[in-house]
Amino acid sequence: MHGTLEFAAAAALEQRLVTPSPVILQDSAGDSDESLVRASQQGDTEAFGQLYRRYARMVHGVLLSRVHATDVEDLVQDVFLRALPRLRSLREAGRFGPWLAAIARNLAVDFHRRMHLRTEGRDDSADPSEQPAAGKASDAREAAEVLECIRRLPEVYREPLILRLVEGMSGPEIAERTGLQAGSVRVNLYRGMQQLRERLAQRGASRSSTAAEAKGRQQG
Repeated sequence: MHGTLEFAAAAALEQRLVTPSPVILQDSAGDSDESLVRASQQGDTEAFGQLYRRYARMVHGVLLSRVHATDVEDLVQDVFLRALPRLRSLREAGRFGPWLAAIARNLAVDFHRRMHLRTEGRDDSADPSEQPAAGKASDAREAAEVLECIRRLPEVYREPLILRLVEGMSGPEIAERTGLQAGSVRVNLYRGMQQLRERLAQRGASRSSTAAEAKGRQQG
């Protein structure tokens, strides 16, 4: 059953029905981060464009693990706009990914601070923009439910799970892009998936119980 739930979670989220990732063209795989960063620091806009194409999925996932889906797209652009004028201060060009991920996380914190001042906070589970309309397919509803379950997990599991299940990044790719230890990513993916399975199983059991009660009332 656990294997089925894991497959269902991945399949639901890979539909990109709740929060589509940016459409990214392939970057030139032969260019290293270091060479692209060095060129960008000298004002090469095409090199920075390649960095965008290479890292937009990661930035999207880091943000999605922290903010509402409806806010993510604009914030992805904001991360790169914030990074560009600061790029000259990056001393270790090969550490662009971890540096950019830190900017994304900090931007998410700033975003929540601004939203709190404006609205006194918002409830992730109650955001109607992330709930599928009545006429949409069941896979959209399933994807929304899985995403909600992931968001309720501890932060240490949310980011790698979103990067793996929503953005389609492998464990080694997550480690390489974010600068996290490969072993930590592997452990957090494993433990996070375990907790996700449990939450999905609980939701399924609760739904079945509710349906049985409703059927019993109708028959009674």
